[in-house]
Amino acid sequence: MNFGVTDKKQEELEARMVGLGLREADIEEKYVRSAGPGGQKVNKTASCVYLKHVKSGLEVKMQRGRTQGLNRYYARKRLCEMLEDAKFGSKSPAGLKAEKIRKQKQRRKRRRRRDGDG
Repeated sequence: MNFGVTDKKQEELEARMVGLGLREADIEEKYVRSAGPGGQKVNKTASCVYLKHVKSGLEVKMQRGRTQGLNRYYARKRLCEMLEDAKFGSKSPAGLKAEKIRKQKQRRKRRRRRDGDG
């Protein structure tokens, strides 16, 4: 399967999907016409990708890139993120990143309070 991304990114995505137990056979894929900026080109091509994971019922609609192949990659990547959130909760990569940002904000807030009052 070729998404129009580098081989390294494609291999990382495939490894991530295997790690989550996400198979291509479990995914329903449809192509929808995109909307928004892009003029006539967008109105004529079905570059927006809709994925549904049959087992979990999770749905993704992606129109981030201009090409169908790139949107297929981004949709699968987002589906992996959603499955990780459902499976691992706050221990998922996105949850850990959010926790790190929250701690940074708290640290900055304490510093501002300390430096402003002292």
